[in-house]
Amino acid sequence: MIAQDFPVAVYGARRARLAAAIGDGVAVIPTAPERMRNRDTHYPYRHDSHFYYLTGFPEPQAALVVVGGEQPRSLLFCRPRDEERELWDGARYGPERARERFGVDEAHPIAALDEKMPELLADRPALHTPLGADPDWDARVMRWLNTVRARVRAGVCAPERVHDVRAFLDEMRLVKDAHELALMRRAAEISAGAHRRAMAFVRPGRWEYEVEAELLHEFRRHGARSPAYSPIVAGGANACVLHYVANDAPLREGTLLLVDAGCEFEGYAADITRTFPVGRAFSAEQRAIYELVLAAQAAALARVRAGASWIEPHEAAVRVLAQGLLDLGLLSGSLEEVLEKETYKRFYMHRTGHWLGMDVHDAGDYGRAGRWRTLEAGMVHTVEPGLYLRASPELPSRWHGIGVRIEDDVVVTADGCEVLTAAAPKSIADIEAIRRDAY
Repeated sequence: MIAQDFPVAVYGARRARLAAAIGDGVAVIPTAPERMRNRDTHYPYRHDSHFYYLTGFPEPQAALVVVGGEQPRSLLFCRPRDEERELWDGARYGPERARERFGVDEAHPIAALDEKMPELLADRPALHTPLGADPDWDARVMRWLNTVRARVRAGVCAPERVHDVRAFLDEMRLVKDAHELALMRRAAEISAGAHRRAMAFVRPGRWEYEVEAELLHEFRRHGARSPAYSPIVAGGANACVLHYVANDAPLREGTLLLVDAGCEFEGYAADITRTFPVGRAFSAEQRAIYELVLAAQAAALARVRAGASWIEPHEAAVRVLAQGLLDLGLLSGSLEEVLEKETYKRFYMHRTGHWLGMDVHDAGDYGRAGRWRTLEAGMVHTVEPGLYLRASPELPSRWHGIGVRIEDDVVVTADGCEVLTAAAPKSIADIEAIRRDAY
């Protein structure tokens, strides 16, 4: 159930913004369906992010309708109360309680959606709904439109245009409001504590999945129901696999452990990566790579500010990484040659960040009309340079299997950024102090 201090006005303001954006049109946004894991067992339910952004409503089998125009209104369709099902699955809001609790103008049983939609679409110029993601939903939308079109001789017009509502919602979600930032700060706080716990727990001979269990324990005991994504707990050469999630290998003395994990708190994600020794300290080669990645992250963070281009932090990080790889003898040529030919991509092959919010790779375009987006205050994204030295005949063996990524979550401000995840240790001195105390 929703907490007693549920911010009804926040969600109402978002629906009002959507109503203004669609003019005289109608928007329909369904939540996510339940999914079967195997026979008679569902995956843990997770709402659709766009739907939840507009409602805060946590149950499945629901849809929101926003009617624009001179008298905008919002209608929530949801499951009715059902004493027998509630005995098995838990309490439901039902339309009457949902209307009061979530501040919508009307609430109806979800079974009434197909009956009411043709009425709501009649003589409206446009329908806004998610398109292309679910063939069943697309077919349902077409049935509503065809029902309205069948009334043409009665003088009723169907919407002439159908738009993907996600274009509006992606833009709305890109700049976070105060309520969202408060939730993201809490998600970051919980996740940073989980990384500290992992650093203190690790010993040679323990297994990656044991570290994952420590992370999940810390998430759950602080009220985060789940991780925001499958945690990456990658020891040694496994850290050179960018999306390694098997987490089933033993941890070995003399190697590094890369942990990429964040919780989801009240629908909002954190995303942190830290890399640290399985033993007490970094080796000389590990230290050199770690210091280089840390310097690249510092250069990127220095370029995050309102008015900067989205790509500036990435370019700053790449320049530091490229020069460092040259200085270590891992690349050859001039800095400009390395940048122009992108030979650094042998060791660094991804961007330096992504939007963050309700989804770990959150809504929002990164560029428009061939130009990178300009950062604005309130946007949240990650800053995550890394280096991945996979074993190869051309690479001296002392460098083999070193994978380092350092990732923080930042809020863009007028003159810089707020690092939400600063409580997760990342200096060599702090990390090695934790590792020494662990023994």
